[in-house]
Parts: sequence; structure tokens; C-alpha cells
Amino acid sequence: MPIVSDDELNRRRQDILVGARRCFAQHGYEGATVRLLEEATGKSRGAIFHHFGDKESLFLALAREDAARQAETVANNGLVEVMRDMLTHPERHDWLATRLEITSMLRTDPSFRARWKDQQQILDDAVRARLQTNREEGRMRDDVDIETLVVYLETFMDGFISRLARGDQAGLEEVLSIVEQTIRARR
Repeated sequence: MPIVSDDELNRRRQDILVGARRCFAQHGYEGATVRLLEEATGKSRGAIFHHFGDKESLFLALAREDAARQAETVANNGLVEVMRDMLTHPERHDWLATRLEITSMLRTDPSFRARWKDQQQILDDAVRARLQTNREEGRMRDDVDIETLVVYLETFMDGFISRLARGDQAGLEEVLSIVEQTIRARR
């Protein structure tokens, strides 16, 4: 049996992620059947689940990738900039429309909720650190504690994603500017 290089295994894994992202975007989490994932990735069920174990793990791998990319953007520019990126480059985030399904799963599936929390923590930590840095530099209001601001921004982001999932982008750029103004230091 031929030995497959690590580079080749990583390439195959990335191919699966790219196809799965499209599949989840088009069909949602529940609608993305194994057959549809096979078609979208060009890989067999055995290959898909060799790399990811199950559909939930595949989905969470996508969430982990997005959380890491978003955390980097948050660290450099803040959570509002992540949302602007969603407006500017919807093709990078179209699978997030499944967030509505995720909300239901978070409510009803304790195992999924625990695994999702790990992915969300990456973004939470980045938002918290960014807010703390901004506060220390005097760029952010100091009359509201940071944990409240984290909840505020993430609650807004949930609604923001819901509007994007419905295809309703009207006025969102202006609303992002208002959100940004609400957390900046008053001068």
C-alpha cells in the first residue's frame, strides 16, 4: 500500500473543507447529507470521515477555521470589522447561514453545545482582549464592563448573521457604524 505524504493528506483535508463549506451553505446543516457532502467534496464517505470522524466534527472544523480567522481580524481591527468582512465578502461566510440551525442544536443537544462552546471561546477571547486593549488605550468607553460589551457585540452579531442569512443587507453598514460608536470612548 502506498504511503500518502502529510502534504497530500493536508491537501485532501482542505479539499473536503472547501466542498463541505459549499454544501453546508447551500443545504444547511441538517440538509447536508452524506451523499451531498460526497458530491460537494468529490470524496467518498470513507475519505471524509477518515479525516473528520463524523458530520458534526466536519462542521466544527469549519467553525474552528472561521473562529481563528475572525479572531485574527478581531485582534487587529475589532468584531465590527469581522461583520464588515461578512458584508464585503459574503462568499467567505455564506455557510454561516446555518447559524439558525446551530441555535436550535445549541438549545437541544448538550454534546453539540459543549463542542460548539470550544469554537466560540476562540472568538470570545479575541473580542475580550481587543476590548481590554482599547480600554487601556483610552479608545473605548469605560462606563460599561467588558463582559457586558462582549455580550452586547455577540448578541448584535447573532442578529446581524440572521439578517445576512435572509439576504437582507439593507442599512447594515450604517448600523455597524452606530454599533461601533456605542462602544467608543466619549470625547
